[in-house]
Amino acid sequence: MPKSAAVQHVCSECGAVSGRWFGRCPGCGAFGTLVEELVPARGTKGTRVAPVLRLVEVAAVEADRIPTGIAELDRVLGGGLVPASVVLVGGEPGVGKSTLLLAMLGAVSKRRSALLVTGEESLEQVKLRAARLSGCEGVAILAETELDVVCAALERERPAVCVIDSVQTLHAPEIGSAPGSVAQVREAAGRIMRIAKQVGVATFLVGHVTKDGSLAGPRVLEHLVDCVLQFEGDRYLAHRVMRATKNRFGSTDELAVFEMTAVGLRGVPEPSALFGRSEAGEVGAAVACVLQGTRPLLLEIQSLVAPTDLAMPRRVATGVDHRRLAMIVAVLARHGRLPLGTADVFVNVAGGVRIDEPGADLGIALAVASAARGLPVSEGLAAFGELGLTGRLRPAAQASRRLEECRKFGLSPVLAPLGTGGGSLEADTVARALPIALSEKSA
Repeated sequence: MPKSAAVQHVCSECGAVSGRWFGRCPGCGAFGTLVEELVPARGTKGTRVAPVLRLVEVAAVEADRIPTGIAELDRVLGGGLVPASVVLVGGEPGVGKSTLLLAMLGAVSKRRSALLVTGEESLEQVKLRAARLSGCEGVAILAETELDVVCAALERERPAVCVIDSVQTLHAPEIGSAPGSVAQVREAAGRIMRIAKQVGVATFLVGHVTKDGSLAGPRVLEHLVDCVLQFEGDRYLAHRVMRATKNRFGSTDELAVFEMTAVGLRGVPEPSALFGRSEAGEVGAAVACVLQGTRPLLLEIQSLVAPTDLAMPRRVATGVDHRRLAMIVAVLARHGRLPLGTADVFVNVAGGVRIDEPGADLGIALAVASAARGLPVSEGLAAFGELGLTGRLRPAAQASRRLEECRKFGLSPVLAPLGTGGGSLEADTVARALPIALSEKSA
């Protein structure tokens, strides 16, 4: 006879399991995150014997990717959707996840079967959104939150692409916890992944995010799926940015830009024309050419340097790592002879884009130096290059592609590290780069 259900405590942050309750999670150290759950006892079964093969004996079939009908989404996925893959999409509420995925299903349904499983909205609400987007008439829809019913529908219908909105709404009755708990999310993701692989359904899982912007649920959720897409942007602004933080079938450096319109999200094929515009003669602004995956991108860097009465001046960065900004400010103060020790420094990347690569260091340094000296950057000038602690400029990767992007949008001259070539202005140190970019004539 089966034993009675056991009790365990699971951390809602990291998924660590403990036999008893602790005030502090023994796994991640978070306080007050252990939640009690019931674990039904399982009967004794015979051990299944699985064959062990050598890699040379494995027959690999290269399947064609499924185009989503949205070029920017295909770019982030690595060229399209891989059959039988599982993609997790996360983002702030209202950023446009459901709208984008419904438009994607509408485009896919013109050639393949597409299914939407909605647990957060009624059929009528989805119908109203579909009417605004247009082209979604062929999408099949199921409003259900019970995991067994959803899995049975996937096995029965076998759609080419399925969207589950959201995974936190699914629940398995045999697990004694509320929907959205660690155990429920782990069980739902695991079962859906197994069915997707067996039946060949390319599946999108929409995930909630916590107040700090990370994906809600156990960390194992991100390990289970094949691709994790993060949707970023303020819902009160028109533009959204999507990037892949994990991708088993492509690069994790790709960036997609969307614009919210009255008829849904539309891809922006040339984001450099949108984010790389700067006003001539404006103090504290510089254009940097960064590389996001395979795409060079022009971005306007804005800076404000203001005197402060605080003992510790502030270094506030939006779209830039604050530690990177602190390093650039220190290098400018030491090697650029800028009086920044008694000033607050604010840096912002226009358009809400986040910069992670070191090739933007020179552009950030020029914006800060322009704000500190009260001199505008030379009109039409763009810059790229990595800044070292010694004040030396190091070459940036794929310089020829960056120069081509600058010429494409009429930016000239381009300030780059020594040895870049291609008709660019060159400097070996930041001390020599500042007089070139901030000439007295430009004032």
